Amino acid sequence: SNTHHIYTLIIILDIHQTLLEVIVAGRDCLVAGDSCSSDETCSPRLRTLRQCVAGNGNMKLGPGARSQCANAVSALLSSPLHGCQCKRGMKKEKNCLSIYWSLHQSIIHGEGLCRSYPYETVHKDYDYVRLASITADSEVGLTTVNRCLDAAKACNVDDMCQKLRTEYVSVCIKPTAKSGLCNRPKCNKALRKFFDRVPADYTHELLFCPCTDTACAERRRQTIVPSCSYESPDKPNCLTQMRICNADYVCRSRLSQFQYDCAQSETSATGCKQDNYGACLLAYTGLIGSTITPNYVDNSTSSVAPWCTCANSGSQRDECDDFLGYFADNICLRNALMTFGRGSEVQPAPSDSTTISLGHRNRETKNTIAPETMETAGNMLDPLIPTQVGH
Repeated sequence: SNTHHIYTLIIILDIHQTLLEVIVAGRDCLVAGDSCSSDETCSPRLRTLRQCVAGNGNMKLGPGARSQCANAVSALLSSPLHGCQCKRGMKKEKNCLSIYWSLHQSIIHGEGLCRSYPYETVHKDYDYVRLASITADSEVGLTTVNRCLDAAKACNVDDMCQKLRTEYVSVCIKPTAKSGLCNRPKCNKALRKFFDRVPADYTHELLFCPCTDTACAERRRQTIVPSCSYESPDKPNCLTQMRICNADYVCRSRLSQFQYDCAQSETSATGCKQDNYGACLLAYTGLIGSTITPNYVDNSTSSVAPWCTCANSGSQRDECDDFLGYFADNICLRNALMTFGRGSEVQPAPSDSTTISLGHRNRETKNTIAPETMETAGNMLDPLIPTQVGH
């Protein structure tokens, strides 16, 4: 009968709605946390879990603590909290990440689920030559392009980019009345705001544009105002910096995301486990403004590292070298930086202006070319990208 069909349809819609709520909640840890807190079965388990994390699973919960913690974790693995993530730069990012880590820290203590990463996957593979095509002239002239200069001009004509760039530069170069030094925490906060809110099409061009001479490379290194954001007379130990980072939810999450998105692979043609250069570079920029801010260490496009050293690491030297190697000796990150510098890994969207994509030209031989050769090859090809001389 019709009534029966309508009744069945209502049940199906109800189930669909519930599933949808679980899926949506499952994406955002704040939403998932709220729905758990208002659920009488989920709420006490989340409380238990937080005590487990705070007390490392002992003291506060008495002798049966370990099993109580394990029970809470396994129960929450089937709740919307499992699989929830956060958005980089979102409002209440720290709150969101605290919910994420409550679950994952416990899992890491226990069952070793280390494949997780805190931020939602960015599905867009950045069109690396978008800015080159914005500034390209319709007449294909072989004018030498200065992508760093073009990036600065493009940022200046975009309201958000111009506003937030001016903001961080003025904060980072302003000396405080008391010490005459800059306000480092304020500078780093402004830097994080810039890299979190301005579209990657602008930030990546500013930070990763290729340079052929020392002056350009030094200007590029100065993009994040190193003297204020991280430099100190003596380099701190990397493990100390890493510990400070891990004690902060946001920094720990950014590092975790970077290690996931820039994970190396010997079997992949790209050198990256996730095969996504754009995501690796985005995760790299997520670390700027933290205690492990990476930057260029010399004039080379591929030499980057945080401001720290592994000297005096004692018995933890290997652990320290591994951490530093994630920046200084990472084929995935190096290929991502090089490919960006050469032009594009993605064909640009069709436009009136002509833009030459250089990514496909070198794709086959990418892993066999030494970094120095790759850079030279990239620089020789740079003049082929048309650009407008007078803006």
